[in-house]
Amino acid sequence: MENKQALQKPGSSRQKKAAIISDMSGFGRCAITVSLPVISKLKVQCCPVPTAILSNHTAYPSFYFDDYTEHMKDYIEEWKKLGLTFDGIGTGFLGSKQQIEIVREFIRDFCREDTIVLVDPIMGDNGTAYATYTEDMCREMKHLVACADIVTPNVTEACILTGRSYHEEPWKEQELRAMAEDIRETGPWKVVITGVPMGSYIGNFCYHKDRYRDSETYVLRKVKRVGETRCGTGDIFSSIILADAVNGVPLDKSVQKAAGFIKECIRESIKMEVPLTDGVCFEEILDRLKA
Repeated sequence: MENKQALQKPGSSRQKKAAIISDMSGFGRCAITVSLPVISKLKVQCCPVPTAILSNHTAYPSFYFDDYTEHMKDYIEEWKKLGLTFDGIGTGFLGSKQQIEIVREFIRDFCREDTIVLVDPIMGDNGTAYATYTEDMCREMKHLVACADIVTPNVTEACILTGRSYHEEPWKEQELRAMAEDIRETGPWKVVITGVPMGSYIGNFCYHKDRYRDSETYVLRKVKRVGETRCGTGDIFSSIILADAVNGVPLDKSVQKAAGFIKECIRESIKMEVPLTDGVCFEEILDRLKA
């Protein structure tokens, strides 16, 4: 008698799954190294597409780096043969115009009508674009953002996407709303401007335009600042937002969950004297994260 389970089409399980397109750093808790356990804990199968392989992330004094761009299409082609589709697709750091183009093709080829696409437009921080992000690259990222349902820029990236000038805090809620509305007009229905510095607090501004009703909601959520900025917290944040979206969790509730979890991760990392470059020891409290 034939084994029906063995004959099942690959990827046809009813378990939800999300593709994560980002780099893989063996040490330092960021990108895929963070996304895989966090998304899995939220009961979504995490399927990585590596853009680069690093021994450790680039904030360390030295590192091994292998650009995976020339292998990405062959890697993705095998998934096409399996007929895979995804409930969610998330993007992290992309290092070239070619990688952005590959990701846009991936979204086109693997999306179903109900697939949720989250783009984390990692382009800069503290008012400055990363060295790899030329004007041409920033323009390409805007095109990728237009393909998203959810986009999670920090304040610097929101300024780049909207052509505004960056300034130091305080950031007014009206400014954040104006940037979120401008980003929304390019395509995504949900915008979260993350990590907004607000004195002793960190803010996350959530904007949601309902695609089925003529309505919009926006809210600024604050969490008490704990410790210093650490590598990988943005990857944890976007991973929770994507997995929750796939699971049908409302955006505002998901943002509160992500911000609160990261705060506790930082608190635990300080307690355990984890160096800033090593990210946050989320493993210690991952059991607290609930789907």
